[in-house]
This record gives sequence, C-alpha cells and structure tokens, in this order.
Amino acid sequence: MGRDVIFLLAVGMLVLLAWLLIPTWMIKRNIREVVHIFQKKNAIGIQNAKTIEELGLKPKSMLQRILRGRDWKPQALDILVQNNVVLMREDGKLYITEGSLASATWLKLKK
Repeated sequence: MGRDVIFLLAVGMLVLLAWLLIPTWMIKRNIREVVHIFQKKNAIGIQNAKTIEELGLKPKSMLQRILRGRDWKPQALDILVQNNVVLMREDGKLYITEGSLASATWLKLKK
C-alpha cells in the first residue's frame, strides 16, 4: 500500500508541475510570435500602427476557443502592453518601436 501512495503523490506532483509550467511556456512562446506578427505586418512606429483586427490578434469567440483550443496570443499581447513593449495610440491602434523592443531585456527574440 505504501508504494501506491507514493505513486499517486508522484503523479499528483507531476500534474501540478505541468499545470503551473505549461501556461508559462505557452505565453513565452506566444510573446515571441506576437512580436513577429508586429514585425511582419510592419506595425513598427506610431505612423504604421495597426488595429488588433489588422494584426490578427483579436480574441477568439467562445465557440472558436472550444473548437480550436486556447489561443495564448491575447494574453501575450496584454503582457507586452503592460510592459510598454507594445504601445497604443489614442485611437487604439497598436505598434512597437525598436526602442521598446530594445528596452525589454527580458524579451529574448530570435533574429
């Protein structure tokens, strides 16, 4: 019986670890993807700002999330906005600058 308890505790710990680490990993991965979307769509600089729809970053509807799974890009975009990597004009359009990317030393982008 002791082995069973140890096995269940080990499985429980693995599940808890996965529950904590997978979202972190997914958001980090999607942060890089969101930055690449801004670069690909040329939303660099205030004059080239784009709407969230133009960037393809609008949150999915409930039905789309059920059918396709969770999209981590909206959460990644929120983190980038909160950390002043993605900037917003008064009209709500979003953009990045080389300076905002350079100042985000925690953001390790592949060139």
